[in-house]
Amino acid sequence: MSQISYVNGRYLPHNKACLHVEDRSTQFSDGVYEVIAVISGNLVDSQMHYKRLSRSLTELKMNLPMSVSALHSNIKEIIRQNRLKSGLIYLQISRGSAPRNHVIPNLIKESVVITAKHSKPNGGKHAKQGVSVITTEDIRWKRPDIKSVSLLPNVLAKNQAAQRGAFEAWLVESGGKEIVIEGSSSNAWIVTQTSQVVTHPEGVKMLSGVTRNRIIDLATSNGIQVLEAPFTVTQAKAASEAFMTSTSSFVVPIIEIDGHKIGTGKCGPVTTAIQTLYNDFTKKL
Repeated sequence: MSQISYVNGRYLPHNKACLHVEDRSTQFSDGVYEVIAVISGNLVDSQMHYKRLSRSLTELKMNLPMSVSALHSNIKEIIRQNRLKSGLIYLQISRGSAPRNHVIPNLIKESVVITAKHSKPNGGKHAKQGVSVITTEDIRWKRPDIKSVSLLPNVLAKNQAAQRGAFEAWLVESGGKEIVIEGSSSNAWIVTQTSQVVTHPEGVKMLSGVTRNRIIDLATSNGIQVLEAPFTVTQAKAASEAFMTSTSSFVVPIIEIDGHKIGTGKCGPVTTAIQTLYNDFTKKL
């Protein structure tokens, strides 16, 4: 079955789907996006994604060129046409196309792209075996809380990790404090020696992760203590457990940071409990 994508009101074969050559997303990274997991044909936490999308658009003084209900219907249609049972939806809103100019045109209509990817967004083998991460300086712009399509620093960090045989890169605040902000495409967590779960607090320095926020709710509702507070690379390496969360891989244990073994070097009991809570949540959708 051929893949079908959505571009500005049209459902097209994926290899025919394209934006105008002067779309501002390609020339200025002038756009935002969301990635939403699909389990058993159902969207995971779609309303939380739409809320974050709305915030990103507002911060960039952009508009959603349709109602949220219409957007949801288009996404559901992409799921149907692609027979997507398990995978990811990529949604992008750009400011639109216009002759290249740094100044934003007054009359311009936003572009909308929706694509589907068949996959298993549950971490796969990594969820059981765990992964290694490296730490690297956070060189992103000062508003990573906006889910912008401008991802070059993230790409460079992720590739640095891959070149060193790691799965992810944790972005560390510059200035000598060695505060771990988040991963290049995930949120970062540690479990202290007293079984307290710690993740960096929300703010302009990091993205408000949908999976992150759901896990905070699930964990605290089930007696797991969660602290939103900064932690250092040194504290992370001294932790009993560490893990990462994201839409595309759910909850993945981290067994090594910069070559330093974390805890027993295996998925720990707190991480396992959080994996179970989140997987059970997605099965009830």
